[in-house]
Amino acid sequence: MYFLDATINEVSSSANYFPIGLQLLCAIGFVGLMMGLTHLLGPKRATSDKLQNFESGIEAVGNARQPMAVKYFLVAILFVLFDVEVIFFYPYAVNFRELGWSGFGALSMFVGFFLAGFYYIIKKGALQWED
Repeated sequence: MYFLDATINEVSSSANYFPIGLQLLCAIGFVGLMMGLTHLLGPKRATSDKLQNFESGIEAVGNARQPMAVKYFLVAILFVLFDVEVIFFYPYAVNFRELGWSGFGALSMFVGFFLAGFYYIIKKGALQWED
């Protein structure tokens, strides 16, 4: 019984986290040192070309305050939503033997709801770009 208590105390000891904290401090220190060195040693030439806005290698044309189509944002949100839903397949893939048929039934329900939502989105016309 004493051996079990000693093992539990050793596992939950905060001294076990010292290497992680030390590595974190070293990483933060390295990043800070490199940023400071590049700021001190780097060239400081402010030309008109460097002060211009730069976006993806394309020269800026027109006003940035133009309204964008809501369809673009809707497709982006739907992508994120379905992408996150697909992530939920991973735990089942890892533990499918332990979950058995009940896990398969739960996954089938999840896929059913997933497909019902996708069917609803298609019927609403959320993925059609032209009106």
